[in-house]
Amino acid sequence: MVQDLSIHAMTALGDPNVYGSALSWRRNFKYFKQTSLTQLTSRQCFWHQCMRSFSLTSQPRRSKRGSFKIRAGWLFKGGGQESGGRIERSENANNDILIFFFQLDLATRVQYALNIEQYEIAQELRMKLTEVEAEVIKQQESKKGLTSKSEVQDKGLNIIRLRADLQKAVESENYALAAQLRDEISKLETDSLAASAKVLAYESAEYSFRLGQKVRHKIFGYRGVICGMDPVCCESSSWMEIAQVEKLSRGSNQPFYQVLVDVRTDPDLLVAYVAEENLLAPEEPDTERFDHPYSSFLFYGVDSAGDFIPIKQLREKYNRPRYEVPFEDDEQQGDD
Repeated sequence: MVQDLSIHAMTALGDPNVYGSALSWRRNFKYFKQTSLTQLTSRQCFWHQCMRSFSLTSQPRRSKRGSFKIRAGWLFKGGGQESGGRIERSENANNDILIFFFQLDLATRVQYALNIEQYEIAQELRMKLTEVEAEVIKQQESKKGLTSKSEVQDKGLNIIRLRADLQKAVESENYALAAQLRDEISKLETDSLAASAKVLAYESAEYSFRLGQKVRHKIFGYRGVICGMDPVCCESSSWMEIAQVEKLSRGSNQPFYQVLVDVRTDPDLLVAYVAEENLLAPEEPDTERFDHPYSSFLFYGVDSAGDFIPIKQLREKYNRPRYEVPFEDDEQQGDD
């Protein structure tokens, strides 16, 4: 799943006769109608299930069971050597980007159906898009340590109820029950405080890098582009162990970035999840060529400084302002 790639993303990079047709939405719409949201949003199969009915006229890699996966690396040549940066490869970050693209793709299909006056199909697609958007919001809230409003209210009510039960247990001298209730209250309060701290971190986060900015890895040296950010590490404990996050000077409580890696440097790394302390901004504008299959749908293009310009939806996803390249006056202007 880590390196599955949308056919639509590839059509933006080359000849659609090679990579597949982007106009096959009618054929695939039947699949969307028959697929439940639970199946679609399964982290391991979400993207593969949604896009597997698209076909390639080239030769994709196929598994023994007949379903195919497209590795982004096969489009590019270069690298070929094991990179230490692969310890920071993130399946979660890659999935997050692909689900984001799936949202954009569905929204485009809705608009296309409306344009050709296929209103029934547009309505069905809009319903599917609404379900996906609701699931994405749920995932984002979970990532931030938030839960639904009803769950928050339930947790607060449970604490109040448990405290009342604790008082009754103490008054009746049922100390065993009182001890059990104290433990339950303590756990609920700890969970609540941890969630509040994480929410506060998201609200007051300060980042040294911005969306679309080109960076270089301080240790592994590869070039990358920022396409996402978290105020703290939101990966699993097993990932943090593999990535040796405990050895970082600032640990896991620092901003972490989703970084697209130049596939000419390492065609198999694709997306890395990198701590802020391990990234460097180039001293001079980086106007060198940068290749990545996701750049065509995450960014409009590049600015005069060589950085990528994030699309509006990506800025809204991370609540980031639009960045304008500073205008530098001609040093000789005062002599004119």
